[in-house]
Amino acid sequence: MNKYCPSLSPQTADVILEAAKLIGRALTPELAVNGILKLLSDHLSLKQGRVVLPDPDTGLLHIAYAFELSENQQRQGLYALGEGVTGRVMTTAEIALIPDINKAPEYISRIEPHWGKQTQNIAYIAVPIMQNDAPVGVLAVYRLETLACQFESDLYILQIMAAMIGQILSISQRVEKQTSRLKQAYKNLKGGDNTANQTVYGILGNSAKLRSAIADAHKAADSDATVMLIGESGTGKERFSRMIHLASLRRDRPFVCINCAAIPANLLESELFGHVKGSFTGATTSRPGKFEVAAGGTLFLDEIGDMSIDLQAKLLRVLQEKTIQRIGDNKETSIDVRVITATNRQMEEAVKAGSFRLDLYYRLNVIRIDLPPLRQRDGDVALLSLYFLNRANQTYRRNVVLSKQILQCLESYDWPGNVRQLENVIERLVIMSDSNTISIDEIKQVLHQESQINVSDLQHDNKPVSHISPRQTQPGYEESVAARPYNKVHDDEREQIQEALQQAKGNKTLAARKLGMSSRQLHYRLNKLAIVH
Repeated sequence: MNKYCPSLSPQTADVILEAAKLIGRALTPELAVNGILKLLSDHLSLKQGRVVLPDPDTGLLHIAYAFELSENQQRQGLYALGEGVTGRVMTTAEIALIPDINKAPEYISRIEPHWGKQTQNIAYIAVPIMQNDAPVGVLAVYRLETLACQFESDLYILQIMAAMIGQILSISQRVEKQTSRLKQAYKNLKGGDNTANQTVYGILGNSAKLRSAIADAHKAADSDATVMLIGESGTGKERFSRMIHLASLRRDRPFVCINCAAIPANLLESELFGHVKGSFTGATTSRPGKFEVAAGGTLFLDEIGDMSIDLQAKLLRVLQEKTIQRIGDNKETSIDVRVITATNRQMEEAVKAGSFRLDLYYRLNVIRIDLPPLRQRDGDVALLSLYFLNRANQTYRRNVVLSKQILQCLESYDWPGNVRQLENVIERLVIMSDSNTISIDEIKQVLHQESQINVSDLQHDNKPVSHISPRQTQPGYEESVAARPYNKVHDDEREQIQEALQQAKGNKTLAARKLGMSSRQLHYRLNKLAIVH
């Protein structure tokens, strides 16, 4: 394949840079390839771009991705290998440059360019998409009013874009193959059909509660209303916010996230709204805030419950007026940003306690989506475990397997750290296991170590409770871990716990239910009180 290396114009260099950024943030090959075709059209006037690939069933070349082509035009774009210009490029791996399609008998006019009653020559340019030195597809475009000196630049940029598209297709094929293998492995373990399991924007799971949250997120994506995501740490709040952004009309604009708890209160205002030079000590240059950076897109404010009252008032004004004012500036700037917030706090309690403004709460809580903790996602632990296992095996070049018995042990644990904790446990098992088969003793030891982590005591929104309340001992009592913290252990609980264990015939899971605790909380007390179990 011939290679051209002309001097790049600033516009061409910008297209290459934007294409590289697009590949980095696009989660699907459709978004990446179609985005590249749009860049070629908008910035370089290379119109009606299409990527032609062979059909795995028929062998015919068909248009798999296109920009500025109707569905009917895409259906018409079928070629046999070697047929026409496109078929020749696919078989020979050579570039094709037709300066005037009206004067080229080898050009098969199945898709007519539509530019009205234009009299200028229409050029057709096609370059092969290569993988392992073999053509796997064709990238083709039209150009109107092409000067001879432009062809060299066009061919050069198209070859670069074809190489990028080849990488996108290669990565997509590998991911699809790995996902297919993972689904088949899980299907074999379950002994049944697993076609219902799906991954939506990187969110893996098939439980009813997760699917309900995903459905709510899709509904929210159709509007610009503010969304509040409520869920424990590790339930995927940022991933859900990205899904809402990618499913919305703002998908091609920036997605910006900021953790309100990770930035000191005196710096958070500058991070959000920006500042001008000299507005405070250390402000040596002017700097835009996250609202300006996210213009036209989505701003995700994580841990919104940790924002100070003073800053809450300023955020409320921004949401109401849709303008921001940099620190030290007298000028207001209009903004168009969709805001999504997230918290693991009970915001109603924060409002009652006076630590969060009621008017801001109403403004942010237009759409509320509750994200289920992993312990409430029936069946998802096994599916996620196999996914993380596959990924860890590839990363560390291992071939560790999880038996049905091991998966049942993982399912029975309540995972206070949710998906993040499960992922860490699977990675640890893959790294530390001496063999390719995880034993029951290994998994019990790991889960016992995890149970020693007093997660609930670390949750800043939990209130300390000194004793097991009578209501907790009632049958059917259920609450989330966020609402049932580790209580301070007292000696007078010993008799109550021993009695529950005796009634449950030593079954600690059943005893925990009788006491209104999670298994993790019961284990904590058994260790603290030195109760033999």
